[in-house]
Amino acid sequence: MSRPNIRDAKCVLVIGATAGIGRALALAIHDLPSKPTVIVAGRRQERLDELTKTSDRIVGIRVDVTMDRAALKDFAESVVSQYPNLDAVLFSSGVQHVFKLDQPEHMNWNLFESELTTNYTSVVALINFFLPHLMELASTGHPTFLIPITSSLSVVPGQWVPYYSASKAALHSLCLSLVVQLKNTNVIVMEILPPLVESELHDHQGNRERLSKIWMPLDEFAKAAMEGLCRGDAEIPVGYCVSKWERHEKGKLEEMCKGPSSR
Repeated sequence: MSRPNIRDAKCVLVIGATAGIGRALALAIHDLPSKPTVIVAGRRQERLDELTKTSDRIVGIRVDVTMDRAALKDFAESVVSQYPNLDAVLFSSGVQHVFKLDQPEHMNWNLFESELTTNYTSVVALINFFLPHLMELASTGHPTFLIPITSSLSVVPGQWVPYYSASKAALHSLCLSLVVQLKNTNVIVMEILPPLVESELHDHQGNRERLSKIWMPLDEFAKAAMEGLCRGDAEIPVGYCVSKWERHEKGKLEEMCKGPSSR
């Protein structure tokens, strides 16, 4: 029997869909033969409007994931109320900043807290707020999906972006625990681990021209990620992240599934 996969989803929420990876995957999911409804969510209303004009199966909702927990809960409850058939949530919001750990006097705590909130704590909160609905729907026999996007830097950190790497490592660890704890619920967790991918994520760092020579093109990434989503893989490393995952992560999930007695 094949594992449930993204082709089984009827209504997919993509958080962080206004650019880059989130936008590319939202459009790729929309183009699946199963013709799901795709809810695109993000901060930039003009970007959401551009997406919703392309199809009557794409709808937009503005959200800022750095809002407080009460506001995030209201957002989740509003989405579920408007779209009771929501059966998949993909988390793509992310920010990345360069920090020099050997210059603690220049620490920017606002950037650090924004990075941690966007990349990790907001995802934890939103998973918590969407899970009751997804678990209830899954209990009827219809599979539901949680799809966090982490990074190759969650496997091998990039010392130039230490807090980004740490936030993605935390999310990666959470994904593994979610797979194990939800294995009997019909809520399917699929983690995407991208390499360096063409996006706006790095623009503010002033190195777009250099990175553009080595990053994975967005369409190539989306195709590879969708192949994993269509297989229903629990972990979907893409590009050069595959070799890193095979070296450092392969077998970890199976070890966790053995339970505490194995440690």
